[in-house]
Amino acid sequence: MAKKYYSQDIPGTLAEFDSDANHGISSAEAKKRLDQYGPNALAGKKKRSMFARFMDQFKDLMIIVLLVAAVLSGVVAQEWTDAGIILVVVLLNAILGVIQEARSEAAIEALKDMSTPSAKVRRDGAVVEVPSTDIVPGDVVLLEAGDVVPADLRLLVAESLKIEEAALTGESVPVEKSNETLQGDDIALGDRINMAYSSTNVTYGRGEGVVVATGMNTEVGNIAKMLNEADETDTPLKQNLNQLGKTLTYMILAICVVVFIIGVIRNPQHEPMNALLIDMFLTAVSLAVAAIPEGLPAIVTIILALGTQTMADHKAIVRKLPAVETLGATDIIASDKTGTLTQNRMTVEKVYYDGILHDASDDIDLSNQALITMLLANDTKIQDGGELLGDPTETALVQYGFHKDLPVNDFLAEHPRVAEVPFDSDRKLMSTINKFDGQFMVAVKGAPDMLLERVKYVNINGELSEISDEQKQAILASNNDMAKQALRVLAMAYKVVDEPYADPTTDNVEQDLIFAGLVGMIDPERPEAKDAIAEAHRAGIRTIMITGDHQVTAQAIAERLGLVEKGRDDAVITGAQLDKLSDDYFTKHVGDYSVYARVSPEHKVRIVKAWQANGKIVAMTGDGVNDAPSLKQADIGVGMGITGTEVSKGAADMVLADDNFATIVEAVKQGRKVFANIQKAILYLMSCNVGEVLTVFLMTLLGWDVLKPVQLLWINLVTDTLPAIALGVEPIEKGIMNKKPRGKNSNFFSGGVASSIIYQGILEGALVLTAYGLGLHVLPRGTNPHEDALTMAFLTLGLIQLFHAVNSKYVKQSIFQKSTFANKWFNGAIILSALIMAAVELPFLTKVFAVSELHLDQWLTVLGMGVLMIVIVEIVKFFERKADQRNN
Repeated sequence: MAKKYYSQDIPGTLAEFDSDANHGISSAEAKKRLDQYGPNALAGKKKRSMFARFMDQFKDLMIIVLLVAAVLSGVVAQEWTDAGIILVVVLLNAILGVIQEARSEAAIEALKDMSTPSAKVRRDGAVVEVPSTDIVPGDVVLLEAGDVVPADLRLLVAESLKIEEAALTGESVPVEKSNETLQGDDIALGDRINMAYSSTNVTYGRGEGVVVATGMNTEVGNIAKMLNEADETDTPLKQNLNQLGKTLTYMILAICVVVFIIGVIRNPQHEPMNALLIDMFLTAVSLAVAAIPEGLPAIVTIILALGTQTMADHKAIVRKLPAVETLGATDIIASDKTGTLTQNRMTVEKVYYDGILHDASDDIDLSNQALITMLLANDTKIQDGGELLGDPTETALVQYGFHKDLPVNDFLAEHPRVAEVPFDSDRKLMSTINKFDGQFMVAVKGAPDMLLERVKYVNINGELSEISDEQKQAILASNNDMAKQALRVLAMAYKVVDEPYADPTTDNVEQDLIFAGLVGMIDPERPEAKDAIAEAHRAGIRTIMITGDHQVTAQAIAERLGLVEKGRDDAVITGAQLDKLSDDYFTKHVGDYSVYARVSPEHKVRIVKAWQANGKIVAMTGDGVNDAPSLKQADIGVGMGITGTEVSKGAADMVLADDNFATIVEAVKQGRKVFANIQKAILYLMSCNVGEVLTVFLMTLLGWDVLKPVQLLWINLVTDTLPAIALGVEPIEKGIMNKKPRGKNSNFFSGGVASSIIYQGILEGALVLTAYGLGLHVLPRGTNPHEDALTMAFLTLGLIQLFHAVNSKYVKQSIFQKSTFANKWFNGAIILSALIMAAVELPFLTKVFAVSELHLDQWLTVLGMGVLMIVIVEIVKFFERKADQRNN
């Protein structure tokens, strides 16, 4: 909303919209304005067709490389099986991408569904009920408890009006509203007490307001605009896979060109040029087939899907697959306070009576006058099932009685209310008059300073005496102490009269009162949140709190959770203070602040962007409408499944089924495991492919027989799938949460993976060529030694990769530990793949794969190469660990 109506008086606002408080606008004028302003509804992004979404999936460089490989394999090399497998993988990847993208539009649809279906307005001087979509600027809307505010209103009347704005501002306590004109031009959203905002809930009292904004011009509409305009953030996984695709493309093209040129130049058999060109082109194609890990996208998808299932078992529901891996890279958790770090329900924490401050856990009974007053001066409705309906502050007082296992229902039934003086924001008190043991009890609760002005006596351990100035000072001191702890404090007083008042007013009811006590309440922190924050800290992850609540309340909760040290005011900043900071300054100093209070949706997005500008990966948690833009802006948005609005859940990448902050930390652990397992799969696949490329390249260079495309395809089918997937379900490595976040600039080749791929690929190629040389010169059998040698190279290349899969379980750790073979799926995958690979030696398959039947010594040589692969890699790892220890 561009104009600041909270600082404009009522006559000026009505005049601007040509409206009248008593008559509203005419029906004819309403129709005209509906045509002018449009319906009071939220607009979403223009929907893209399913076909357009599907085609977008093929813009990824990795996918383009795979499609080119499919065409080359099928059309040129006539390897249609290989081409078909690649195309199936690509289509599967595209379909999954479309499904995930379609679900991301749920946020704006949920915002639309929040509109109230109808509202009471004053038109032509009469009160009528109209669809909320037909409300226009200038309409006078009538509000009462239970209503959803249909548009943004400047309040004209506020009779004990309270509106719950947690979904918009994050403040847990309903806001007491007023129609007074506010002074100032930069009043925070949560402090605009003379405004009522669309989609918030009236919890108490009644009011009237003139509509100043509808549809996309409301505060909720501004959030919808930010959702539509929010940049889509590439996940680290997507960035890493794109980088991998580029690397593969350049490597494959360069090697294929070199092989083609060398083959043509050498031409040892002096073939005709046309035949030579075709042969070498097919060789280059077979090399491309060997070099591209066509199963990688599917394997990554499977690993992520398995990760989502594990997270679901831990109450974290992942809506977008890449979010699993992104969690593992998280540097910052920007958490909403209300409902995320706190329980989103007011709870009695301290009670002051008999001159002593008591904990809520201390014993108390229905002879205590403070408790009696809490229960009687209370408008909470108790449902048949025990559910409490009403203002959260009042329901907390009744719940306190239930927590003490007291017969609250019976007590209230025995002492029915006969009259009342409703709450008024000027005097900040409410009073009830109830039947009580043949007389009538006046029960009063409200602001301590206002109530003490009307107190004449004090009850200490059942004895009444006139209250002294020292006693008043002691009461106010306890009030201040509780306020410093961010407790919401109410005072209670009472008196007993013989007859009910004929005309109860504040002047006759709320006088000569007996002070009963004080009660301090707070929306308490979740019991598991403090430990979860500490664990995140050990993992190098910083937690910051972002809330619409007041600074004192936010800081107190943050201190209790261990987010900030006690008294560290410089670590806390408000939205108003943040507005005064330039973007450059804030980006440089964002690390100075751990608590943000009284912030708006725009502030939340700005905070996330500032951390991202510092190269940090940000997870943003939230449950309200106001959190949706920042959830979408963050690298990973975490919504609350129980208390969260549909808007926040629709905008989130992950939803917590139990609203438990500790679940986020568990999800981070799972995310780190997923990244580590994808790294293992990539290390395995890429080093094997380097081995294959080196083998074919050197065979061509040396003028030897080259492995045929059908043989390379068989190796890829057997070794690239089951072992790689099995590596993806490896259990969590010990100490994974003692490591710092890997950082935004890290990728799948970090942590020694790149060097391991190179040297292990070279080693694999060297061992395969050694097997070929031994088969050709040392262990020849039969009439065709070249066929035996090529068979030994083929089987060595296939089986050595299965031996190497065991190496790939750990990048630098030794495989000689108990946990190495704890993964039964991996053990089964290796055994099954080995049997399938060796099956080519069955008599009826030797012709299909152009191989000969090997003798025992040749088989022992093949297996010996596999054992050597493990031994040599273990020796290298040993020296790598020693080098790391020296460097650290």
